[in-house]
Amino acid sequence: MPMIRLTTPAGALAAEGRASIQRDLAAALLRWEGAPDTAFFRANAWSHLVELPEGALVTAEDETPRFLVEATVPQGALSERRKTGLVEEATRIVLAAAGLPETEAARVWVLVHEQPDGAWGAGGRIVHYADLIALAKEQAGA
Repeated sequence: MPMIRLTTPAGALAAEGRASIQRDLAAALLRWEGAPDTAFFRANAWSHLVELPEGALVTAEDETPRFLVEATVPQGALSERRKTGLVEEATRIVLAAAGLPETEAARVWVLVHEQPDGAWGAGGRIVHYADLIALAKEQAGA
């Protein structure tokens, strides 16, 4: 079950972008994981938006908005190619939602956190990656 979190200064996203960014990021994460587009997988792809108060996120240089995307996935869910694709797409999604050109891509950082098998729990039990693969194959075939 993937989870994606965007941390951004309050007001850094355009109104239209703010309305859609969480679903857009979650959908991108599911695509790059190769999960089937089913209600089950969409409902279990959590997307958090954390907006920090003004001045809470700055660099040593200035206060222009910066964005942090953190994707948490089961270990092995993303190959290097898939990680690269996710980083590129998440960056484009954030820039578009903030109304920024691609030349500002350095403002967006994307961290991929891989959870070791047996370290993810949901519904009161441990969720194993192999079980998710079997479920994805089953739902893709349905």
